[in-house]
Parts: sequence; structure tokens; C-alpha cells
Amino acid sequence: MGLMSEYIAKRMSSQDLEKELLKLIKKYNKIRNSFLIVYSGAISKPIPQISLSMDDYFTIFDMLKSVPSENLDFYIETPGGSGEAAEEIVRFLRNKFKKVSFVVSGEAKSAGTIMALSADKILMTKSGSLGPIDAQVKIGRSQQSAYDYMDWVKKKHKQANRNGKLNPFDATMVAQISPGELAGVNNSLNFAEDLVVEWLPEYMFKNLNHNGKNLTQKQKESKAKKVVKSLINHNKWRSHGRSIKIDDLEKIGLPIKKIDSDKNLCDIVYRIQTVIRLLYGSSNTFKIFATQDEKIFGNATAVNAPPKVNPKTADVVELGVECPQCKTKHKLYMKFVNNPKIDRDMKAKGNTVFPKDNKLVCSCGFTIDLTGMRNDIERQVGKKVLN
Repeated sequence: MGLMSEYIAKRMSSQDLEKELLKLIKKYNKIRNSFLIVYSGAISKPIPQISLSMDDYFTIFDMLKSVPSENLDFYIETPGGSGEAAEEIVRFLRNKFKKVSFVVSGEAKSAGTIMALSADKILMTKSGSLGPIDAQVKIGRSQQSAYDYMDWVKKKHKQANRNGKLNPFDATMVAQISPGELAGVNNSLNFAEDLVVEWLPEYMFKNLNHNGKNLTQKQKESKAKKVVKSLINHNKWRSHGRSIKIDDLEKIGLPIKKIDSDKNLCDIVYRIQTVIRLLYGSSNTFKIFATQDEKIFGNATAVNAPPKVNPKTADVVELGVECPQCKTKHKLYMKFVNNPKIDRDMKAKGNTVFPKDNKLVCSCGFTIDLTGMRNDIERQVGKKVLN
């Protein structure tokens, strides 16, 4: 039986899965004699906040600033995001901890790959992958790969020099590019490369040797540049989202610690990955920060709009909530005065009391986070919900 089937058979609620995640992190820490933080974004969910951002830096800083351990392991799953946020996080980690390892069992793409390359060690499972390093820049209304953008511009420049002109469509597109925008994209691309060329010799390549002799600083920097040149070569990987596995990473010169060779460790890491996937699939959680002691989850706002409330008459508020997964409609109520008759009347109408933890578990197993709805109604009424 696979781990996913094992957990599904247990019919664990989202609250149970959250507790399981923290237990697994604690077990991991004992095996590795380290302190693990889990940082994960639900890559399959179409929510902009999934990407790495400066908000993530502030959350990670707050969770780790008082940790006494000298060794940190950082479990990372992300589609990428802000290169500046990646730099801030890495600078903080490297100043705070003596040894930093990154754990990759899912996807750590773009800015996630840049962060992983700041590690003393990268620990990977067979299912884990990094990606081409690149900056994501905003062009018009969408995020684009800086490498792909510059590559297109250079190709058009060569075509113009060769043919003396561009076709009308390309000419229209090129005419919309300002010199400042072009310089900004180029700087973003160089920024990502410079970070990795700085970090690899300082950390991962620090103790590398060849034929029993430690590499010189110049040799380490040369090796780092070769790695970077390979990882930014989109003509080689063909896609910004390409998954680069252990064998590929070793071929380009990165030393990877294979988690699957350690039976106990790989079982825990795969379980962490599985529990995270189940949390994403059974709730509107889209981002997870967790250590053995605390957890902070990013939850998408419920699609159900809270009712408009008259503060003067709001002893009780009735509301309907539809499950986004199975479309079941739930009838709930909040009360703002201590009156048992309200409970009797509401239950007689088929209403259920609003959950104390703001999490409504549907019969289909999906957990709906109602924190935003509670906050909105409490603001309107000017009181705290009593139930």
C-alpha cells in the first residue's frame, strides 16, 4: 500500500493531518539532529500568492529568529517567485545558522532552485526536482522568464541585422519595449546568476577536493560558473518549468545527498510530502510554514460571501456556506448574546453552530476555512462570536 492510500484509509481530518505533519517534523529532527522548517506552496493551485514573496521572508524570519539550533534543514516546495525574497531568506539563514541543508522531495523551481544552491548540502528524494535558474519578471500583465524574454529580443535583433527589417508583427512587439524595461530584465537575469556564483564556492563547494587536494578559490568559482551556465541554458532544458533530477544535477557537478539510501529518513520525508499533498487536496490551504512547534497556513478566501449584518439587531446571524469541492450547502449560525433559546431555534431550523476553529469539515472530507467570514461579520457587528 502506498503512503497516500495509507493516509486516506485512516480518514484523517485536516486537523489530524496538521498534527501528523508536526509529529513527522519532530521525528525528522531526531534522526538528523537538526531543526527542520517546512516551506511549501501548492503548485497546482492557480493562486498568485503561491509564489515566493517578501511576505514569506518575514514569516520565515519570525519563525526561526529564536531557534537555538546551529543546524537548519529547509524543506522546500515552490514554483519560484521573487529573486529578492530568495536572497533575503538565504542571507538570514546563513547569518543565523552554522550549517544549512535544503530538502527537496517535490518541486523547487526557479527562485527555489536559487535558494537550494545556497546550501551546504542538498538532500533529495527520487521524486524531487530543481529547475533552470531564472528570474521571473512582470511584462505587461503577466510574469515571464527573464531568460526567455532576453533570448527572444536577441533573436529579433539578429533577424533585423540580417534582413534589414522585421516582419510587421515582431516590429510592433519590439516597438513596445522601452530601454529601461530591457535593462531591468537583463539585470534581473544577471542578479540570479550572480547569487549562485557567489553562494556555491562559499558553501556547497567549500570542502570540495580533487585527487585528495582541496580546490583553490579560483577553481571553485570556475566550477560554480559552469554549473550556472548549465542551469540557465534553456536551450538545453527546453522549458523554464523543466524538472531537473538527481542524475542531471550530478552530471553538471552538483553533489547531492540521496535520501532514498537512508530507509528511515526517506520514509519520513515521503510522509511529509504526502501529508502536505493531502492538506492541499482536502482544504483551501495553499501555503504551509511549519516546524515541530508551530504552523502557519495560507488559506484562500472562501468563495462564499458573508451576509450583510445590521449591528443593532445582530443577536444571531444565519449564513450559508457551499463546499467548493462537492457543492453541498451548509446552514450555519453565529450568536452574539448568551441566550439558549437561540440555539434551540437555530437547530430546529436545521442550522449548525459556527465552528470554533473556523474550519468546516464537509461530508466529502473537504475542509473549508471560514476565518475571513468570521472576521468580516465580527467587524460588522462590533462583537466577538460567542459560540
